[in-house]
Amino acid sequence: MAHLFTIIFYQPILNLLVYLYNTISFHDFGLAIIFLTILLKLILWPLGRSAIKSQKSLQDLQPKIDELKKQYGDNKTELSRATMDLYKNNKVNPFSSCLPLLIQLPFLIAVYRVFRDGVNNKLDYVYSFIARPETINLVSFGFLDLGKPSIPLAILAGLAQFWQAKMMITKKPEVKTPGSKDESMAAIMNKQMLYFMPAITIFIGISLPGGLTLYWFVLTLVTVLQQLVTFRKKDKVATGDKIVEGIIVK
Repeated sequence: MAHLFTIIFYQPILNLLVYLYNTISFHDFGLAIIFLTILLKLILWPLGRSAIKSQKSLQDLQPKIDELKKQYGDNKTELSRATMDLYKNNKVNPFSSCLPLLIQLPFLIAVYRVFRDGVNNKLDYVYSFIARPETINLVSFGFLDLGKPSIPLAILAGLAQFWQAKMMITKKPEVKTPGSKDESMAAIMNKQMLYFMPAITIFIGISLPGGLTLYWFVLTLVTVLQQLVTFRKKDKVATGDKIVEGIIVK
């Protein structure tokens, strides 16, 4: 199984990184990582878009789910039925965001292994038709050694993670209703994830090779861009639906 993973995921990603290092990055390891990240993100763009749409749809429904909890109280059976009806009526699958993320996971693991094992230690995995450098210079942009942990990169990755999570949280209307002082469990978890995940990113990032932290930072920025594009398209579709509905009513 490990050998199969190496052939399907690890080796192609390593070779793509070496190829980019040899060509368009002008032997700058940092630029090669940036190009690698963008290419992988473009390849997985449809999966990422699907996951973002599903996550956003679930976030948008959260206020309605909170209202159902207030309405049905401790009646778990009726609450479950009403919640599933809400998902069905809005054409939302609560599990649809998991599959795209799971499919992307092997690529993330492969990238992690490439940097964890050290690129120079695995050059024997380079394909015969790709020029194999004697060694890869890990000092990038003229000053940054991506073979060693980098605290500034870890902080940047954490801030980018916070930005991405902040975009996914739906703002609730500031209308006080009975019991509004008690935050729902979902709201509490959202708030924890907003601050907890960036903190974890920084904590782990300061102990990882700078190359992997740079990859995570750029990947998060590109994901933020994808979220902006996806949300804008969704808003245009929603606005178009309202206009059409208004014409029909008239």
